Amino acid sequence: MHLYFEFMNTILIILAVAVVFIYYFRRDLKEKFIPNKEKYYTIDDQYNSERKDLENEVDEILNKMGQNGLKDLSSAEKKRLDELSKKIK
Repeated sequence: MHLYFEFMNTILIILAVAVVFIYYFRRDLKEKFIPNKEKYYTIDDQYNSERKDLENEVDEILNKMGQNGLKDLSSAEKKRLDELSKKIK
């Protein structure tokens, strides 16, 4: 029985040290397992992301046009579509 308590005490001490270690290095460990994608964002990635966002916005406006064409769009949407079409070229 005495041996069992010594073993449990050893296990508890190891667990306590592990918890302190994990708490102290939590940012470093988190960065290793869940890297921050923004940190490694290159200029090309940023350009492609912005271009994709513009294309998605144009697609939304074009989908809204439906069968009636430009008649379905408000003047603000027509103006925004014109601006976006110039940026995408």
